[in-house]
Amino acid sequence: MSENNNLRMGLRDGLPIFLGYLSVSFAFGIFAVSSGLTIIEALLISMTNLTSAGQLAGVPIICTGGSLIELAATELIINLRYSLMSVSLSQKIGKSVKTLDRFLISFGITDEIFAVSASKRSSLGKKYFYGLIITPYLGWSGGTLIGAIAGNILPEIVISALGIAIYGMFIAIVIPEAKKEKATALCVLCAALLGCAFEYLPFLSGISGGFAIIISAVTISTLFALLAPIKDAETGEEDAQNA
Repeated sequence: MSENNNLRMGLRDGLPIFLGYLSVSFAFGIFAVSSGLTIIEALLISMTNLTSAGQLAGVPIICTGGSLIELAATELIINLRYSLMSVSLSQKIGKSVKTLDRFLISFGITDEIFAVSASKRSSLGKKYFYGLIITPYLGWSGGTLIGAIAGNILPEIVISALGIAIYGMFIAIVIPEAKKEKATALCVLCAALLGCAFEYLPFLSGISGGFAIIISAVTISTLFALLAPIKDAETGEEDAQNA
């Protein structure tokens, strides 16, 4: 299998991701500053993390004085999927990718970068990976900086409106999948109801937001993995033929 080790091609493929991350991270920058973080703190979070869901969940824990254990556990649960993506991409890594390169590349694996990499038929070299990662990284960090600065300048009513945008992104991710699978829709609904229980029920409201996210995510996802496992395409085809 030939190896794609073209830096320019990686930069080109990363450009659409850069544009998408720029707008989403802009909303995160506003959210972080409005939650009580400084511009520098918001920027450092995005420069050392490439996880919109993890950052969104982590900011309230940081701003409310949550423990490091709570923060670490929350990030581990939310970002566990990236380890699976990295294992999958390890099958496409070319010979030019050395051990240090693997560590650096794994830092930049996101849902979108994984999707682009996985769609390539050839093995991928380190120059391509670095090109594919660097443009989205600049978009994510740059958008956060612009949003954080805007959060200190724009009127409060505008900041409140823009702060909703990042939640809209997650809704846009969940709704299409929930439309396709009833089990997914029911899983999302149950997770939301359990989250509300932690917020409004007196005997559960004392649990911090970070641990509430962990408990809700692990409990509901485990329950539906047992009750309504999703069959892969090959298994589904075999079942259809046997029927």
